[in-house]
Amino acid sequence: MQNRQNAAQSLPVPSLWGIDAEIAGKPIVRGTITINSISGNTLIGTANFRGNPIPIQGTWDENAKSIQFDSPYASFTGQLTIYDDAGIKVRHLVLSGKFLMKPPSLQAGEAGSWIATTDTALTGPPINTGAIPPVGVFLTSDLLYNNGTRNYRRFYW
Repeated sequence: MQNRQNAAQSLPVPSLWGIDAEIAGKPIVRGTITINSISGNTLIGTANFRGNPIPIQGTWDENAKSIQFDSPYASFTGQLTIYDDAGIKVRHLVLSGKFLMKPPSLQAGEAGSWIATTDTALTGPPINTGAIPPVGVFLTSDLLYNNGTRNYRRFYW
């Protein structure tokens, strides 16, 4: 018998996400997040902002569509939103939320917001077609498809 949570999993595994983070409305870093596995509600992956993947570990709540994960330098919380474009058969997956920098980062104690996106082929009926995805969807998808982890401001991880 297949585990119901794995059968209905919203997050594709493994998956690569473009991520953009800002503090006080100022962009600080862009990069990628890789979700390598979700077992039960435990999430394992990596974050890559400077060309060197760093480990992340956290939790995924399928029912609430909420995520929490930690890197050695920051703690992230967020929610999943899905936007379907039936015309081109693409499902945009958007994780967004807040983060808090922690020691040993030079920015320990500072908080900000983040958005991460990926997409998959839309193979079933659309779930959410009534809204337009936030602009961050287009910004972070550029990171995925141009193979770039461009930093436009030095971020002290």
